[in-house]
Amino acid sequence: MSSFRFTNLTRQIEIGANCYLLEIAGRRIVLDCGAHPKAEGRESLPLLEHLSNTELDAVILTHAHQDHLGSLPVLMKAHPKVNAFMTEPTRQLADAMLHNSVNVMMKRQESGEGQTPLFTHKDATACTRRFQPLPTGKRFSLNGDRLGHDEATDVSLQLEDAGHILGSSAVLFEAEGRRILYTGDVNFLDQTLMQGARLPDKNIDTVIVECTRGATPQPEGFTREQEELRFAEAIREVFARGGSVLVPVFALGKSQELLAMIHKLRQKQLLPHCPVYIGGLSTKLTEIHDRLANASSRQHVGLDLLETVAPFTISGREINNLPIRPGRIYALSSGMMTENTLSNVIVSQFLPNPAHGIFFVGYADPESPAGRLRSATHGEPIQLGASAPSEVLRCKVDTFGFSAHSDRDSIAAYLEHTAPRHIIFVHGEPQAQEWFRETLQPRLPETQMHTVAPGVPLEL
Repeated sequence: MSSFRFTNLTRQIEIGANCYLLEIAGRRIVLDCGAHPKAEGRESLPLLEHLSNTELDAVILTHAHQDHLGSLPVLMKAHPKVNAFMTEPTRQLADAMLHNSVNVMMKRQESGEGQTPLFTHKDATACTRRFQPLPTGKRFSLNGDRLGHDEATDVSLQLEDAGHILGSSAVLFEAEGRRILYTGDVNFLDQTLMQGARLPDKNIDTVIVECTRGATPQPEGFTREQEELRFAEAIREVFARGGSVLVPVFALGKSQELLAMIHKLRQKQLLPHCPVYIGGLSTKLTEIHDRLANASSRQHVGLDLLETVAPFTISGREINNLPIRPGRIYALSSGMMTENTLSNVIVSQFLPNPAHGIFFVGYADPESPAGRLRSATHGEPIQLGASAPSEVLRCKVDTFGFSAHSDRDSIAAYLEHTAPRHIIFVHGEPQAQEWFRETLQPRLPETQMHTVAPGVPLEL
């Protein structure tokens, strides 16, 4: 069995500008190429300088979230001969997300808050022209020709549904007697819209695994069904006292999950047919979900979210003068409530009014405006932006467990069942990775476990 080399190109051991280099059988393959959501300019990029004198054979994009996608045009421009492989849904979503990134960077530059955009619309278009979509569950060589399972090739790859968002995939590499699985962002449990991952678990030599929720235990007795019921009850309570609900969401993934959940709860007569408002990017991405409603792995096959839920679209021009009327759901990005996003601009109308509710349904960095609000003290003033007014927190704030990432116990159970020779921990804070190591080492005494310092190659 030959050796292979793995290099973590994420700048820190964290959830940031996710990017990794896999070298095996003489091939060099980049896994994802994200941008750090809290950094600007070159500091938001992965350690791409480590690739400057390297010929690349392929890029694999596991899904279209910015922390896995956002630097891809920079990489592809520097390596004009390499192609990127992904699922067809990821191809369509990534195209929309990259052009939206250009718009955001240009607006930040024009306002004086941001640096020169890292890439242009022309760069984004040139990048997406080199996207090569692959179906899941089929084996391919790196030259794009499909191979049978028993045919010889230097390196083959196979995408598998990762259950995180629409189009998300894990990737299984086979080369020189090794089977290496990169999970990307994974969720083994069914969500409202997305089906849970079903990853290969036989004869896996190495698993490169995300650790996002390693530091967060799942509440005892938690079930998604009970959490949906609690969510519906909380909304009804806000409506009963004449208020409205703000749900800060990520435009990709969480917006569509929430629309599907609203549809499901309406069907069960647990929610009234109230007006729902979403942002422009959420609408564009939901159109892609609806277009693929019969052609992707998901729950509620054929459900057209925009037609069935019928949300209203709010633009950035409208948000400053939008009156908040009772009995409405405002599902607005960003999920972190970043300054100048829809959820951040509108929140000042919710904070001082005890009738309203602000409900979080996904991850929020503790240092982000959303993270600060989640830990704020009721009755105390809070300011969620440099130019925002300070408001006394009087509305109800609650958090619901609808993460698109697997809980740590589900990932640990998969790794224990798979029992690979090596586990490489990525996409998680140091304490999250340490929980997996401490939990799994007694259960898998023969498995070598690795935390990889940024820019330092690990050879196995």
